[in-house]
Order: sequence, then C-alpha cells, then structure tokens
Amino acid sequence: MIHKFKFDDTRMVVDVHSGAVHVVDELVWDILDSYQAKTPAEIVQGLSGKYPPEQVEQALTEINQLVEEGLLFTSDPHQAGYQPRREGVIKALCLHAAHDCNLRCKYCFAGQGQFGGPSGLLSLEVGKAAIDFLIEQSGNRKNIEIDFFGGEPLLNFKVIKELVPYGHARAEQAGKKFKFTLTTNGVLLNKEIQQFLLDNNMAAVLSLDGRPAVHDAMRPTPRGNGSYEQVVKAFQEYVEQQPPAGYYIRGTFTRHNLDFSQDVMHMAELGFKDISVEPVVAGKDTDYAFQQEDLPILMEEYEKLTRELWQRQEAGEPINFFHFNIDLNGGPCLPKRLSGCGAGYEYLAVTPEGDLYPCHQFVGNADFCLGTVKDGIHNQELIEKFRQAHIYNKPECVGCWAKFYCSGGCHANAWAFNKDLLRPYTLGCQLARKRFECAIYLQVKQAGLA
Repeated sequence: MIHKFKFDDTRMVVDVHSGAVHVVDELVWDILDSYQAKTPAEIVQGLSGKYPPEQVEQALTEINQLVEEGLLFTSDPHQAGYQPRREGVIKALCLHAAHDCNLRCKYCFAGQGQFGGPSGLLSLEVGKAAIDFLIEQSGNRKNIEIDFFGGEPLLNFKVIKELVPYGHARAEQAGKKFKFTLTTNGVLLNKEIQQFLLDNNMAAVLSLDGRPAVHDAMRPTPRGNGSYEQVVKAFQEYVEQQPPAGYYIRGTFTRHNLDFSQDVMHMAELGFKDISVEPVVAGKDTDYAFQQEDLPILMEEYEKLTRELWQRQEAGEPINFFHFNIDLNGGPCLPKRLSGCGAGYEYLAVTPEGDLYPCHQFVGNADFCLGTVKDGIHNQELIEKFRQAHIYNKPECVGCWAKFYCSGGCHANAWAFNKDLLRPYTLGCQLARKRFECAIYLQVKQAGLA
C-alpha cells in the first residue's frame, strides 16, 4: 500500500508498511498509478505520448530497486492478524485533583469540571492510594507518570503539593522515577505555584485558545467575563523562566474560529514555542461543532499553518507544533503504533473518589468504571476490550494509509460518536490525515528534499 500526495509543487509518496517517504518527480508519480496493474511494456506504451521510452524504463528500474529493498509497495507484516501482549502494566494515571472549575468553557466535555456528578476535591488519602496503586501496577517499569487534571486541579493545590513529594519518595523506595504533569487553565497560576512546578521539575499543559476574542468567547469566567488577559500574563511569566520539564500551550479551535492558524501564530507572537491547538470534538447540536462542509476550509488552514511554520523555521524562530510531530525514522514501538495511547489498560483516570476509568473522557459513565485505587481493578473484561481496540480490529483502519501515525484514533471519540470502540470518529480521521501530510511535508523540507 502506498499513499501519494502533493503539497504545493512537491510530490510525495508514503510506503505505508515500511514507513518510507519518497519525494518523486512527475514521471515516477505517473508510473506508480499503474505499476502493480500493468506490465513494464504496457506502462512504457501508456506513457509514450508524454515521456521518452528510455526515461520511463530508467524510472521503472529505480522503482523496482526500491521494491526489492522493501521501501515501496511493502506488504503488511501483520496481515495475518495481531495479538497485543496480555501481560501489560499500567504506566500512567490521569489523577483528577478537582471535579470543579473556576471557568465555564463552552466546549468542556467534563460539564464545567464536574463530569456529570457533584463537585469534589481529591483527598490526600485517595491521592496517596492512587500513587501506591500505580507503583504496584507498573511492574518492572521504571518510569511512570501522573497528570494532575480536573476540572481545574489548582483548586486543590494544597493536596497536590503534598502528593508530589510523597510520589517521589515512594518511587525512590520502589526503584522507580515519577514524571508529574499539571494541566491548568492558568487562573490560579500565581508565583508560588509557578515556583513549585519549577522546583519539582513538573511539566505543564497551559490552556489558551488563541486570540483574545477567540479565547474569551469560549473560556469565560462564571460571571461571563473573559479570562485571556489574566491567564496570558501568568503563562508568559512561567514560560519566561524556561521550565526544565517543558510545557505546552494547549488550545482548542471550533467552528467559530475556522481560521485557527491565526490563533497558532498569535501564540507564537506572545513568545510561546511549544504549542498544541486541536480541533473541538462536539455533538452536531452545538453551534461550535464542525460540519462536513467546513472540511475544505480546515484543510486549507492546516496548509496555511504549515507554510507559516516553515517560514518561521527559515527565519530562525521555529515553533514546536505538537500535532505535526511524527517520527519518520521508525517511530514509536510497535504496540504504540498499533494501539495508540493505551487508554483502558496502560493509562487510566482516577476520580476524586478513587474510581478508575479508561481515560478522563470516560469519567462519569458508570458502564466504564474499572474499579478503585483501594480495591484494584475488577472489570478485566472491559480492560481486554480496550486492549483489543487496535488498528487490525478496526475495519476502517486496516486499509487507511495513516494507520501507523494515528494508531486508530481516540477511543473516547469513537464511543461518543459511534458507541463502538472499533469505529473511529470519521471527521477526526479526515483532519488527522491532513495533519500527517502537512507534517511529512515539513520534515521533507527540513531534510532539504523539497
């Protein structure tokens, strides 16, 4: 299987199963359309009105060599099926420090932080039990992770600042190492908390949607006021200190800002270098959800963003745009490429009450409760369903050229739109494929091949 695509004047070919990417001329581009269906003589004859026969024959020789080297038209190494390892370990937890929030973001999947239930804060006892649970369930794995999440986790900073040193101490006793991350809307990100993140080498995900009008329209306070001015100041103060564990400015774009490339560039102009801006996932009954007719505009915006990012790189001001980060030199390990994030069996979410869910987006749906941090996992059948939700069990993924880049997409989105873990969210797939084309083009440009 191959995938051909053009970006501006550059023709590229992806060999799906080897991962090889080729920049080709128009002749090779034309030959590849019929390479497997016709004989060499038929190809030469069919292109005789456009190219001299000797040029076609030379190009065929080069293509044949790539095929022999396993770099073109490579067969699927797992066409007979794939069976994930059964002895997996839990590597990371999304620890909900607060089921409450001090903003009222209109697209919030968590119902303004409450996840369909009452407000609540994580207790120190449950937080410690979650850390102990992860250490116990991580087997021989040395590096483990916890992301403090919400709602707004900084509403419960007093517990977080006790859990972090507890986690490091417990990890050291067990011969492991913790990576802690905090996801915050920034309203409470004062100097004390900034220093705590720096002192404890914690990564941060900082929520900002872009230009002031865009951000304030979707992320208002409970009184309906904008939050842009306050959070941007805090984010700039924090990022200027060059946090050693890193950060991402994380935004969401909706149907109200289809020109989202301008929001990415606005963030860059504010001084942010590590940026993630993602499409909203929402039901069609909302005014900010994407419609199928929006796709051409969104595709064009991704191309516009790609050109902007390349111009900044040439100017010596590169931006690390999260969704364009792909590895063309082997990429992640095979299970990661086939199964994605590991939600439901390697990655779990923990509520303030200590209940376990496959990920934060399933929290509040009792059908997806896996157990508790104190009593352990009791729903092994559900865990196995998530383990088996890999691309070779998803009919729509098997024949998709981008399957090893997206790993089958988001389980939560598949369930939300199709009530089936094995049926990906179609519009999300279309946008993802475009992002991968843009990302491949950028890497080709960086390598000096276009």
